[in-house]
Amino acid sequence: MINQIKGNNIILRKQKIEDAKFFTYWYNQPQIMFQCGFTQHTDEEAEKERIMTGCKKRDSVWYTITDLKGNIIGETGLLRMWPTWKCTDLSIIIPDSKMQQRGYGTDAISLMLNLAFDYYEMNRVAIGVVGLNSNALNFYRKIGFKQEGIQEQGYYHNNEYSDFIMMRILRHEWR
Repeated sequence: MINQIKGNNIILRKQKIEDAKFFTYWYNQPQIMFQCGFTQHTDEEAEKERIMTGCKKRDSVWYTITDLKGNIIGETGLLRMWPTWKCTDLSIIIPDSKMQQRGYGTDAISLMLNLAFDYYEMNRVAIGVVGLNSNALNFYRKIGFKQEGIQEQGYYHNNEYSDFIMMRILRHEWR
């Protein structure tokens, strides 16, 4: 794992235990829980454990997204990496709406796709999106992800069903 990657306006850095406070706050917010598919509230100890466990996994890499001054913006990762099949899944969460639509997500995704395709030699990167999260769907389409499937009513939140949209981008589509 590369410990730090600098982008145009962000830094992806290895996650630290101290990050747990940020994630605990945001991952308990109802809107974030809905958008990310979180089904249970979390606490600081659970987030610390998640960070420690994530650092040890061989099939994933996780980064905390910070601005250039070191302020935490969110997190991103590659998970379920299958080197033999050259496939992985991508995750990104920038929970504070004030930090969205500032280029941080575009920068983070660009760095992560470069990491996936160039460093880990993946051919395919996938992401799943709650269908009701139209902002995220539009964002991923703008980046170059293509819809490849729908899990009809595959997501349930607040007494409402939503489709779960499967998207992907291939190495040759990123170049």
